[in-house]
Amino acid sequence: MRQPSVIARRVAAASVSLVVAAGAAACGPEDNDAKGAGGDSTPHKGGTLTVLNSNPQEDFDPARLYTSGGGNVPSLVFRTLTTRNRENGEAGAKVVPDLATDTGRPNKDATVWTYTLKEGLKYEDGSPITTADIKYGIERSFAPELSGGAPYLRDWLVGAADYQGPYKDKKGLSAIETPDARTIVFHLNKPEGEFPYLATQTQFTPVPKAKDTGTKYEQHPVSSGPYKVVTNENDGERLVLERNTHWSASTDAERKGYPDKIDVRSGLDSSVINQRLSASQGTDSAAVTTDTNLGPAELAKVSGDKELAARVGTGHFGYTNYIAFNPKIKPFDNAKVRQAISYAIDRSSVVNAAGGSALAEPATTFLPNQKSFGYTEYDHFPAGDAGDAAKAKELLKEAGYAKGLTVTLTHSNAKDFETSPEIATAIQDALKKAGITVKLQGLEENDYSDKIHSVKTEPGFFLAHWGADWPSGGPFLAPIFDGRQIVKDGANFNTGLLDDKSVNTEIDAINKLTDLDAAAKRWGALDKKIGEQALTVPLFHPVYKRLYGKNIKNVVISDWTGVLDISQVAVK
Repeated sequence: MRQPSVIARRVAAASVSLVVAAGAAACGPEDNDAKGAGGDSTPHKGGTLTVLNSNPQEDFDPARLYTSGGGNVPSLVFRTLTTRNRENGEAGAKVVPDLATDTGRPNKDATVWTYTLKEGLKYEDGSPITTADIKYGIERSFAPELSGGAPYLRDWLVGAADYQGPYKDKKGLSAIETPDARTIVFHLNKPEGEFPYLATQTQFTPVPKAKDTGTKYEQHPVSSGPYKVVTNENDGERLVLERNTHWSASTDAERKGYPDKIDVRSGLDSSVINQRLSASQGTDSAAVTTDTNLGPAELAKVSGDKELAARVGTGHFGYTNYIAFNPKIKPFDNAKVRQAISYAIDRSSVVNAAGGSALAEPATTFLPNQKSFGYTEYDHFPAGDAGDAAKAKELLKEAGYAKGLTVTLTHSNAKDFETSPEIATAIQDALKKAGITVKLQGLEENDYSDKIHSVKTEPGFFLAHWGADWPSGGPFLAPIFDGRQIVKDGANFNTGLLDDKSVNTEIDAINKLTDLDAAAKRWGALDKKIGEQALTVPLFHPVYKRLYGKNIKNVVISDWTGVLDISQVAVK
């Protein structure tokens, strides 16, 4: 994700997702039976589903949304060429057809991808969905006034780097061909075996040109999914969705479309959301949240109540919190110093600072511990749960710091249990045992983000995090470790400023693979190789714990989003 903290919030609000934020995802073993609470667990059509969220569903235009797998609320309205598999756990990390008949047909080197639309696809007004509409929907996402979506298409499509959208350039993108109403062909600059994942993004939503109202389109986007927008107040603060009667389940194997109506209410305090879901009174008995976790204190209360504990959905989203080093700044230019810190970290105290083992899992790999990412177990600097201060001191001595050293750790002041003061203090305490004095530099969220994402101002030692645009090692490793993605005059995410020819070459080689299982193994091996350089110290992967109302049925939580998928939910 290009903006980890921001996108993570978007993902969370939209599903996900970005945006917040590895292991098998499912309903926790003690939590529920994956069907939901209530005497009759069989889902039925009808009723109203209420969604209680902190963050509004802003920019409800498929061009402007940045989601993982099409998002949660957005995917009720916007269908795409492909989508995520709507199943619990590991099976949910697979990409499957949506509007298309398959996940795409590549040419020999994966530089050309062809899709065929299913028959009988219709918009909310009954008019047919065509490939020309998908081409137009993608093209309008290039318009500056509709920016905000995933940036990959500008990089991947031939001749798209300087395209300004159909409002300024009527000719459109020649890289996208539509030889007939059901066929669409994409021409890419380089091999991209993961194009089917990208085709889950909302930019692949069909938009009928005649109904395009530019920046006002978000008020009433034309639905291709099971629900249509009837109300959009205050830029997504309240969204009301009702059935799209022209949507057909026969063309959509993923979305269930159980409720008659979905009422999304945002701008609520997280504590209020959890209180309402806990009480589960009136309409709140048929309510869920797509962006609000239980905090440590709330979780302690819930865990002591059998009825409430049965209404907690547990999930994992591909996301890693880590320490980042800038090896251009002393003493972090010395690999032994970076290794010493890696050994000194007390992950048990870091996990406690992140809310405890129920909300965070210790990490020794950069890739999340899920099969789809290519997770390959390794620990290059094994120090147990509490760290190895003696080994750290030994390495510091070899590095020329026998008497220890003093460093500054930059972090955010945001209370996010990720890059916040609690995590920084836990690291400070652990490193003190190894003879490293850590001074803390806490910055307000915007200042922190600006500082760590600029090559010119990036500190030597800071807290960072990264979330997945889709469940694969590609969008995890490439932005952080591909030297060609170092941005000198903009937002940079290659924090270690790594430009290793062998790493870059392997990234290109994996991108050519259309066998995603084979690619995953290669991503895992690359993660292990990069990890030897100690450019990061993986700390933990967050765990989502979210309440839902007592009348919610058919709870599905996949490894793709880590949160309850409202396209599966029934309230009767």
